[in-house]
Amino acid sequence: MTALPAFPDGQGLRERKKARTRASLREHALRLIREQGYHATTVEQIAAAAEVSPSTFFRYYPTKEDVILQDDLDVRVFEAMERQPPDVSPLAAIRAAFREGFASLTPQEWDELKLTSELTMTVPEIRARSLDEFNRTIRKTCQALAKRTGRDQDDIAVRTFTGAVFGIIMTVTMYGEPGEHVIGADMFQRIDEGLALLAAGLPL
Repeated sequence: MTALPAFPDGQGLRERKKARTRASLREHALRLIREQGYHATTVEQIAAAAEVSPSTFFRYYPTKEDVILQDDLDVRVFEAMERQPPDVSPLAAIRAAFREGFASLTPQEWDELKLTSELTMTVPEIRARSLDEFNRTIRKTCQALAKRTGRDQDDIAVRTFTGAVFGIIMTVTMYGEPGEHVIGADMFQRIDEGLALLAAGLPL
């Protein structure tokens, strides 16, 4: 069973209930998909397992694909980035935040990440939707970098820098034939190696 999310001090009961509902929907979705496959699992089945209505499901996840793609790893990474000292370079802050975020994953969360990554690579609908999720995360990264550097999030330097970072991530995680890659610590090591090359000016 997925552990209940941790809540910051002072978070209201309403927010806690929403977070628990969201976590429950994802937990049951992944369980059902493991048991019967992605296409055989319906939103109605997921909602029933979580004891909510299908309309409630769609308040938390716009599509069935989103329940696969949306976890809280990016939240952890952005929070870790916020904690990096202000004198650390943007790229060093990103690398440190990635390391902290990945190190926070429990064995169960690694298993979930492996499942969702496999689904992303092998199910066309999820693979297509993942580009929207990448775009959302790219925009959030631009916002975080703009805040850190004092620039506008639409500044071409901010957008180009972010594009370079995510180009590395996508090349490591999505390059090749569907199902070719297996998520693990070695994959995240390769991402960090790619970011180190970026820091060195991309020597080739």
